Parts: sequence; C-alpha cells; structure tokens
Amino acid sequence: MPIRPENIHRYPRDWPQISARIRFERAGGRCECSGHCGLAHPGGRCAAVHGQGHPDTSSAVVLTTAHLNHQPEDVREENLLAACQRCHLRIDHGHHRITRSITLAARAAAAGQVGFLTDADLERIEPPTPPRPPAPRTASPVLQLSFTDQEAS
Repeated sequence: MPIRPENIHRYPRDWPQISARIRFERAGGRCECSGHCGLAHPGGRCAAVHGQGHPDTSSAVVLTTAHLNHQPEDVREENLLAACQRCHLRIDHGHHRITRSITLAARAAAAGQVGFLTDADLERIEPPTPPRPPAPRTASPVLQLSFTDQEAS
C-alpha cells in the first residue's frame, strides 16, 4: 500500500529494505496471513504469491508489509507481516473505520456543523492487535511417529 505523504516521516529511512526483507526473505514471496484477517485459509496460511493471480480473486498479487499494531514507527519483526492486498485491507479494516470517523467528524466541525460526539469520543482507540502466528517449527521424527500413531487410532 502506498504511504501517504503526511505519514512518510513516521517510517524509518530504510523502510524499503525492511519491507523487502519481510516480504521476500522471511515470507518467501507468499502472504504470511494465517487468520489475522479474519478468514480461515485452507492449509492454515493464505496461498497468495507475489506476482501471481490471487487464488480467491484472480487479481495480480502485490505483496505488502502490514504493521499489526498500525504504528509505522514500530518495525519489530513480530509487528510486521507480509500480506497480500486482500489480507492487508482486512487486517487494517477496524483501524480504517476509526480513522475515517475521526476525519469525517473533523471535516464536519470545520464546516461549522454541530456534532453529536464529544472530543473524548473522537480520541483514537486502536483495535486489539491480532495474534501473531507462531514461528514455523520443524517436526522431529519422534513427533512424527507419535502423530502417526495417534492418527492410526
């Protein structure tokens, strides 16, 4: 997603490199969403791959980097998620609703319209951060055997 000019100062200077590392090195060019967007993805992880058609929408996938806490200054690994456009927009939906209501109320107030909300009602309250999926682990042969034994039962 493009960075709005009024927010560019909130991103670190090396944001393009950080974003590319998350999208292509850590995520391997594939959306990392495993339900952060509210959808249940077959196989547990969104199958969208950068540069290919999206498996659900057929539109060309452009992988983005989402800030799970909606704070561009926070570039910790656990706060960043490589996401296709569909998942990124769904992850940010609650944040966008809040921002839009604040913007509309401010425009109405600037136009002289009497609002129904107090200044306290217009304070930005961030939605809860979705849970971060656990790091992928390699199964040990012992775990595979016990899983197979349970599966056979």
